[in-house]
Amino acid sequence: MRYISRVSLSQQLFAGPFIERRAELRDDPHWLSAARADPETRYVLAAGASQLVRVPSVDIALLRNGDPLVDAAGETSFTLLGWFRGARTVLVEYSAEIVSQSGPPLPEATELRELRPLAPLLQADAASLLAYARALVLWRARHRFCGVCGAENGRARAGHVMRCTHPGCGNETFPRLDPAIIVLVSDASGERALLGRQASWPTGRYSTLAGFVEPGESLEDAVIREVEEESGVLVADVQYVASQPWPFPSSLMLGFRAVARTHEISLRDGELEDARWFSRADVAAGHPALPPPGSISARLIEGWFSEPSSRG
Repeated sequence: MRYISRVSLSQQLFAGPFIERRAELRDDPHWLSAARADPETRYVLAAGASQLVRVPSVDIALLRNGDPLVDAAGETSFTLLGWFRGARTVLVEYSAEIVSQSGPPLPEATELRELRPLAPLLQADAASLLAYARALVLWRARHRFCGVCGAENGRARAGHVMRCTHPGCGNETFPRLDPAIIVLVSDASGERALLGRQASWPTGRYSTLAGFVEPGESLEDAVIREVEEESGVLVADVQYVASQPWPFPSSLMLGFRAVARTHEISLRDGELEDARWFSRADVAAGHPALPPPGSISARLIEGWFSEPSSRG
């Protein structure tokens, strides 16, 4: 028999106390000067949605003061991330065009790579740091202008606030998170789990059901609504399990368990290509293919799979 791997909270991708954020330092107007003067400061480089990593070993590339890419960056390119592995760590942003065409060359044995395919290959804390940096980069790219008056935004609080530059406005925008629920639905006996698949996924892969929380909706209500919309199944006994940052681009996945009150499946909203009930024997036999380890969906499935069978 093939058993799915265990996923503990410490192993969950992008989660965990990987950085000391030191948010109080974001209000220090001299934070960047302090970072520049500190020989221990490390820099994470981002260019659009890509980040600098070392190859072929696949590790985070942390630059230092004096590196041409750090020294050439403008003052508004920096964001204080916090203390990572005991050292002050700062995000430095370039546009992809500058890095590829007119900026200083990348250090030897480094490349700009997208995080999603690399994350499982990186050390857990490195993947989490890059996810944090990626979320900030994409948030700022989507909030270059004030949503109130349309004037250009500028960075404030060490890069963690976008503030309108118009003297009569001054509206502040904070990093955006899109809450999304993800739920493992089991039948009343606990012997079967409801899993669905999207057409774009690898052949044979099924996962837990998920969807975004809507305005004016509690998390529990979102679980009930999303399961019914996607599968036609009604659920109850909604219980929270865990959460996972998911910076593609800005989600916070909130994991739940729920128990089905009905069992007939009807694909109502077109989100899923298929949905089915699977037993533990199905999963142990390798059908269906499951989400990758480290995802909260894998954790939810593993939690259900590892429970004692009601049949003894």
